Amino acid sequence: MKLKTSFFLFFIAFAQFVIAQSKSNLIQVTDMLQIKQIGATTLSPDGKLVAFTVNSILNDDEIKDEYQYRSQIYLANTEGEPNPRQLTTAIAGASQPAWSPDGKSISFVRAVKGRTQIFVLSLNGGEPLQITDFKYAVSSPKWSPDGQKILFSAAISFSELLKDSLLNPEFTKPVWPLEKPGFMNNAQLKNAQKANPNGNLDQIRAYLSKNEVDKKAKVFTRLNFQGEAATNPEFSFNHYFMVDAVVKATPKPLTHGFYSFSNADFFKDGKTLIITSTIDSLQLLDRNDGSEIYTLSLLNGVLTKILSQPKTDFNSPVVSPSGKFLAYQVSPVDGINIPQLAILNLQNPSAQPIIIPFDRNKSQVTWSFDERYLYFTSPSNGGTPVYKANIKTQNVVQLSDFTAGISGLSVGKDKLVYVKTEVANPYELYVSDLSNKDIKALSTFNSSWLSNKTLSYPEKKIYTNSKGVKVEYWIIKPTNFSPDKKYPIMLQIHGGPTAMWGPGEASMWHEFQFFAANGYGVVYANPRGSGGYGQDFLRENYQDWGTGPTEDVLGALDGAISQGWVDTKKQVVTGGSYAGYLTAWIIAHDKRFSAASAQRGVYDLPTFFGEGNAWRLVPNYFGGYPWDDKIEPILKRESPFNYVDKITTPFLIFHGESDLRTGVIQSEMMYKALKVLNRPVEYVRHPGGTHELSRSGNVRQRLDQMLRIYEFFERYNVK
Repeated sequence: MKLKTSFFLFFIAFAQFVIAQSKSNLIQVTDMLQIKQIGATTLSPDGKLVAFTVNSILNDDEIKDEYQYRSQIYLANTEGEPNPRQLTTAIAGASQPAWSPDGKSISFVRAVKGRTQIFVLSLNGGEPLQITDFKYAVSSPKWSPDGQKILFSAAISFSELLKDSLLNPEFTKPVWPLEKPGFMNNAQLKNAQKANPNGNLDQIRAYLSKNEVDKKAKVFTRLNFQGEAATNPEFSFNHYFMVDAVVKATPKPLTHGFYSFSNADFFKDGKTLIITSTIDSLQLLDRNDGSEIYTLSLLNGVLTKILSQPKTDFNSPVVSPSGKFLAYQVSPVDGINIPQLAILNLQNPSAQPIIIPFDRNKSQVTWSFDERYLYFTSPSNGGTPVYKANIKTQNVVQLSDFTAGISGLSVGKDKLVYVKTEVANPYELYVSDLSNKDIKALSTFNSSWLSNKTLSYPEKKIYTNSKGVKVEYWIIKPTNFSPDKKYPIMLQIHGGPTAMWGPGEASMWHEFQFFAANGYGVVYANPRGSGGYGQDFLRENYQDWGTGPTEDVLGALDGAISQGWVDTKKQVVTGGSYAGYLTAWIIAHDKRFSAASAQRGVYDLPTFFGEGNAWRLVPNYFGGYPWDDKIEPILKRESPFNYVDKITTPFLIFHGESDLRTGVIQSEMMYKALKVLNRPVEYVRHPGGTHELSRSGNVRQRLDQMLRIYEFFERYNVK
């Protein structure tokens, strides 16, 4: 009898061990902490080395059970054995690496006393040297072609710019109006009276101004006063500076005035910059009249306009190696558009620019050294491939497939270096030849810990909707799938609405695998209005945020169900931002789901216009404003809140408490209404959380949100 009992106990212990081992091979929620995110890459001038950033999640140095993000710079060999080594180790971290022209030093930025400053690290050894001790936070360092100076930018507030003797030497006021009611020609800026609440009118005004400085009041006259986490009555202006690449050098301003500049870079001769600005606008900066491209002479400071057109954005200028050509992107300011990639002959600027015909968004545009090609990446069909455009023929060739996402692209004389995201690995560094052949991995940051993990790979499908438009979608089966079992299914929806998901999507890599590991099938689609399928597809949801996209995502869900392994009594749906909108819309119009969860969603479009900093989505997608007689009924028709009384599905609502992109009133309205209606609803607010909570927010809150969704769905999926 004892023998039988011992054997039984051994069997139970062994079974528990096997279950524990099996579970450890699955993606767990805390595996998020192991993901190393590889960011910016930059090739050395000779192409033999690549510097890049790695962002890690580490235990907080001071607070128990908390975590912190830390970015450091690494170096890898692109020829022979890569052997990545960490160049920076300080707690303050490091980012934005840039090579000196001789390849002997790397500049980067690091926070010092709350402000980022420029450091230079010699590859011959020694500690990084702090170059700037600037009163403003610095960003985007770039070496001059002779290696003697470093170009950088800094953001300056309106009140700082008013009194900055270098950027505003005459202490002038802006030429565009501040739109303060009752004042003409910015007259209020002349007030220099002593503050006195009992004094004359000018002294009272000075007292009120002091209250604003002391943060006892915020007075808004600008249109775009909402940031991501806080409101701000002040404008901010981006200016460029140059500093000698030596310790304690004094930066010298290159741009001036109440305008913002961006995308500055050197011509080969080092005497001129290419730069973007809105300098000729006489209206407020946030009225978005478009942007223009200039050259800036470093010899005399003269700005020369080379590309400009009313209500048009000219941006992302990239000068060719010889300085003869300029690649740039151009699009109308208003509406739903994909920018065109164009090339201007700077030796004959009056000539018609060359347009590269490619109906997708383009980023990381880079010239080949021989100026025959432009390389770029583009979200397309579920991945982000790298492409090569022939300047002479305008032919575009795809160099990588749709099953991976390419980021951090650097182009050398004979090689490409990039970061690749795929289902097998969220981030790893690779090098290839210029045709993306002979590919070699340069890192194992994530492949090392993933080597003993079991993943679930998506199956790509295509659904044709009622308009005859093909919609791509993907089905991820539960990780330990068995054809003899039935499983719950989760419909995941992307936001934007112009986002695009697929096997090359990094931000959802962990969440998809986590739910698959916990026994859920996951299905996701790129419904009409998604990016990655051209401008016509992008505009398919104009004045139709609800009905049409719902047809597409439910069509994908039905496609998964048709495979026969889904427990149709256990269907759940979730999504964030626009997808929070669509989740609420769907459960107000369809009763198939056992539970639903929406994160940081938009539910009432007229309110969203006033509350969210993404308010331009309203006129761009619906053709006008809430007070327009023809637009008001459309906004009401397209608002999920208008159908709140139809919602009976158990609903979990999330919102970051500091989210100003969509605004917490959206979720408060939805939650309060459902409570009044006595519907099953739960509302979770994350203190300090912004719209980016699930991507780059507090790590515990990211874990909390994912686990709460899982727990809530399990409540309603128990048989």
